Amino acid sequence: MREWWRGGVIYQVYPRSFQDTNGDGIGDLPGVMRRLDHIASLGVDAIWLSPIFQSPQADMGYDVSDYIAVDRLFGTMEDFDALIDRAHALGLKVIIDQVLSHTSDQHPWFRESRLNRTNARADWFVWADPKKDGSPPNNWPSVFGGRAWEWNPSRGQYYFHNFLIEQPDLNFHNPKVQDAVLDVMRFWLERGVDGFRLDTVNYYFHDAQLRNNPPARRPEHLPYAVNPYDMQEHRYSKSQPENVEFMRKVRKLLDRYPNTTSVGEVGDSHKAVPLMAEYTSGGDKLHMCYSFEFLGNAFTAEHFRSRIEAFFKAGKDGWPCWSFSNHDVNRHMTRWAEHARSPAELGRQAVALLTSFRGSVCLYQGEELGLPEADILYEELTDPPGKRFWPEYKGRDGCRTPMPWDEGETPNGFTSGKPWLPVKPEHSALNVTGQNADEASLLNFYRRFLNWRKQHDALVDGDIAFFKTGEPVLAFRRKSADGDVVCVFNLSPEALTVTVEGASSDPDPISQNAELQGKRLSLGPNGFAYFVAGSGIEVTFKGKAARKG
Repeated sequence: MREWWRGGVIYQVYPRSFQDTNGDGIGDLPGVMRRLDHIASLGVDAIWLSPIFQSPQADMGYDVSDYIAVDRLFGTMEDFDALIDRAHALGLKVIIDQVLSHTSDQHPWFRESRLNRTNARADWFVWADPKKDGSPPNNWPSVFGGRAWEWNPSRGQYYFHNFLIEQPDLNFHNPKVQDAVLDVMRFWLERGVDGFRLDTVNYYFHDAQLRNNPPARRPEHLPYAVNPYDMQEHRYSKSQPENVEFMRKVRKLLDRYPNTTSVGEVGDSHKAVPLMAEYTSGGDKLHMCYSFEFLGNAFTAEHFRSRIEAFFKAGKDGWPCWSFSNHDVNRHMTRWAEHARSPAELGRQAVALLTSFRGSVCLYQGEELGLPEADILYEELTDPPGKRFWPEYKGRDGCRTPMPWDEGETPNGFTSGKPWLPVKPEHSALNVTGQNADEASLLNFYRRFLNWRKQHDALVDGDIAFFKTGEPVLAFRRKSADGDVVCVFNLSPEALTVTVEGASSDPDPISQNAELQGKRLSLGPNGFAYFVAGSGIEVTFKGKAARKG
């Protein structure tokens, strides 16, 4: 029997922006429960809730001050329990964020640790003496700008923070810290959750010797990065080998709770795919990992093919989880707009492409509506790195704006009050109610496609083999005992013709801008074709840069 998460589709809910029910302009757990029917109608397998825990909200909940309490912004523990029950009744699993690499500086653990060097939690966080001149112990930077060390006068030491000053890093070299966070996970498993999305999973351990990071390679003709963090190779501040053993402890805990799962977020620009494979291979670590490989601007056949092949070469029994958008990056409808003739065609191709790769899938709320990145004004910003690096980097608020539910004026049924971020007119026009009523809408295509996918085991957990095609064509075969499915994608706004040999039937009706005449498959802009009886099919396309080999 297939494990539900293997090849499953997970829908990410950003609770702040999903549905507000009390008029304070911030989404809440009763709002999520109110809209669960919408999520279930898509045909997904699970929801992932971004952090709902008690927090000062310096980083929108990714600074946790109490791991086992629901923040009053979002509701109560009773609301959470009711949400779990309702989701399960609809056949949806529930995964919650676990932000374990760091806490809020208001967490009781840190408030005790910072008092002196002799308290019971003195070494629960990463502390280090200054250099003789008073400067920090090494050159590690913060992801959000500036140095990753903050001076604490009461201890006469610096503490390490990979992110905001308000987010001190836990010291995972201390076994007591590991036990404490495992206890947190156990608490939620007992509460009925079906698994965890592990935030910054490769950040848990740091180099105990605190060695300096080397500079990243930068061609001299290119300008410096907007964020100095990108000027280093983060060899010692994260992605340490000790992390692997802790992954085994996480898996051992999860194995005590049948049908639960884990998906780790790997943030590393140099070795993300190898880490994904390492953290998920062997059956004794995480179930799945995802990285930012498909969350950038690259939209080429070679990019998608090379990353997928690299993963399964590095970890043949590992399992990836792919996504095109989430709460940390510009929405893909904007990132890849130049590669499409129309938003509708790009939106349909994107979901077809993503859910045809071998692996599991994360969809981000609003993706099913085709929401583009919102253009947020400086005075509307809430995101700390956006404020720091404006205007070259505008932060993450543009992908975090509220869901437009109803027709009419903004905020389109999200709240009866003033939303914490604005609903822009281009989002208002893409509201759920309007798309529900339009059979040809992107929302209804998501429903049709995801349910069609479930009917083909090859697309859920079958093997994958790529055809040797040049840009801009990506073609591959998904293979399973129940039959093969051949998938062909034109990743461009221009029409082209692909040679297809051995097809015994026309492309499946779920295809887009595709027509087969003999051996010639015509693919219009962002066209894609599926051949369900695909065991004898061969696909060739020399293209602009035919792949060698």
